[in-house]
Amino acid sequence: MEISGGRGVDWIIRARDLASCNETGRSALVYFKGTKGNPALFSHPRQSHSFPAPVPLRFVNSMKILLFNPDNGITGNFMPHLWMFLLQALTPKEHQVILLDGNAIPMDDAAIVQFARDGKFDLIGIGAMTRMIARAYRAADALRAAGFTVVMGGPHVTELPAEALAHADCVALGEADETWPRILIDFAGGQLKRTYTPTDVFGQEKKPDLGQYPAIPWESIDLDQFNQIPHFLRPILKRVHFEGFHLIPIESGRGCPYGCEFCTVTGFFGDSIRFRTNESVVDEMLRLKARAKETNGKVAIFFVDDNFAINIKRTKSLLKAIIAADAQLAWVGQISANLLRDEELVDLIAASGGKWVFIGMESLDPANLKDVNKSFNKPAEFGSVLERLAKRNIYAITSFIFGLDNDTPGVAARTLDQIRDWPPGLPVFGQITPFPSTPLYTRLEKEGRLTRPTHWLDFAPFKMAHTPLKMSEDEVHTEVQYAWTNTYSPENTTRAMRKIEDSPAPYKISHLVARLAFRGIYFPQKGSLAWIKVLIENRGVIYGVVRDSFTKWRGTAAADVRLDFDAGAHAVAKPVN
Repeated sequence: MEISGGRGVDWIIRARDLASCNETGRSALVYFKGTKGNPALFSHPRQSHSFPAPVPLRFVNSMKILLFNPDNGITGNFMPHLWMFLLQALTPKEHQVILLDGNAIPMDDAAIVQFARDGKFDLIGIGAMTRMIARAYRAADALRAAGFTVVMGGPHVTELPAEALAHADCVALGEADETWPRILIDFAGGQLKRTYTPTDVFGQEKKPDLGQYPAIPWESIDLDQFNQIPHFLRPILKRVHFEGFHLIPIESGRGCPYGCEFCTVTGFFGDSIRFRTNESVVDEMLRLKARAKETNGKVAIFFVDDNFAINIKRTKSLLKAIIAADAQLAWVGQISANLLRDEELVDLIAASGGKWVFIGMESLDPANLKDVNKSFNKPAEFGSVLERLAKRNIYAITSFIFGLDNDTPGVAARTLDQIRDWPPGLPVFGQITPFPSTPLYTRLEKEGRLTRPTHWLDFAPFKMAHTPLKMSEDEVHTEVQYAWTNTYSPENTTRAMRKIEDSPAPYKISHLVARLAFRGIYFPQKGSLAWIKVLIENRGVIYGVVRDSFTKWRGTAAADVRLDFDAGAHAVAKPVN
């Protein structure tokens, strides 16, 4: 219960404390929100009570909270993580929340401690993916040693809470939509618990209902650190009144029923799907679109749903709502290949602004797909799915995994031979990785094949953590390197761009920029000099796209292709050869 104390002072009495009061005729000692640690006496207006113990509210009026997503010093991200923005929206308005993404602003442990000291933060929340958890632990240790209180959460922390508790004062397990506000209340009251788990009245795990999704205040969030334009190009683009480009994460639903052996999604979000309302998603896109217009920038959306079209009827309904509200923004989403057989769905993807679709193909070998519980993938139809997308100027980010149990040396070359027959896209390659608590990890552990059972504590990109069946670990590493080197060489980038030479210039620009950026997943491109080197190596194809932007802006594929890049094409372009 909250009772106003007058003159701007908020007196706080917890309902559970009132319930335990006894009528002794003594006044109750409580603390109020105001200056840290200042006690005050308060007499109940009807009778006096005594609390069993005073409840200290450590902070008054507001707390200052830092939400930190660390980098791992090696790999980067193309966009910020949604969890920071979501927790900020779930934080009561009286508190100040600062976001810091280590991928955008790299800091070592000493720098993050100094940042926290300079900012005088009261509480620090850290979230990290498995590949960044070692860095997160080091940052948490340094911050706690400096006297800060640290809360950690996310899928990795949820699966290994004992490990995380060695580095944090508190861990939030599972989805934190409902536990985060409770953590703030308990921390303010000096009663922070070690572990918070979302449970119902019966003590069972509870998944939050996305029907009442918080409105993330995109119109007021400082997004400067998330600008995707390299720093050395920003002054040039400002001269033509282009302030920046932001790739913004949005979710329309959570959960996945497929349960692929290597995936962490089902274990964290569950196998039942929960959706936001169409109205909520559309409103968020409209606000982002308005911000982009006001700031002379460009915004694209990444739908971070683990399978955006898992319920095709619902997805069609959402895309129609986006189109009807004129809320189209260029967007990327993750959709499995088997769901892209639907022609109407692909038409709606194009009309709503869909530009790239991430497809987890994993392997061209059906035996491998069966082993990892992904038999719904049909390699024989991959080519036709990609053609269906390309005809609508939609291209695919195709993911492949090497080192699966049926893989043999030469798997990369065999995969690239197939890819060359497809429309151009953005292939990505990696080794099979056993993430903690996944069925894959459990199986490999039982088989005694784990060579680095806690590989996340010694992160090394593109390095195996177990022994493959038909290849050596070094052979897998060689296959991954071969795939990246031969896919993103200047020669292959030129070859890929020739396949879309008849497309309108905006689509060619998008494709070229994406290819140059994706190259950096395996070959780090950090800093101006690294980017300048990439631009010089690809100067021929860059010149061609720039020339076409002045001479063939509309392309030659179709006279009525719409050039509003956010909205997509009006008509279907010619098949891509």
